Amino acid sequence: MATRSFNRADRLSAELRRLVGTMVHESVRDNALPSMSVSDVEVTKDFDVATIFVTALLPDTAKDGVKALNELAKEFRRELSRTMKIRRVPELRFRYDDSLDRGERIEALLREKP
Repeated sequence: MATRSFNRADRLSAELRRLVGTMVHESVRDNALPSMSVSDVEVTKDFDVATIFVTALLPDTAKDGVKALNELAKEFRRELSRTMKIRRVPELRFRYDDSLDRGERIEALLREKP
């Protein structure tokens, strides 16, 4: 019999990425936040905490955007509890994903002439 490639944590992460991504997009528009988007979601093994990694269009505004999203986290969690069919929605923690910034910096260093 074939084994599943996705476990429950992966499925929950994918669903949270989709739903929270939409919520972040709406809150950016409604609350005049800096332009942010969800890049990844990691859920702990006990499903108590979901770390949501976001990227910013302008890296200078990322700190303010992440702070605002963390303030909205309880509201997001409340809305997720209404839409998702799980017993307990994990606590949401937003973090800035600087991997794109580091990648651009490395690419710029490689383009420089030696």
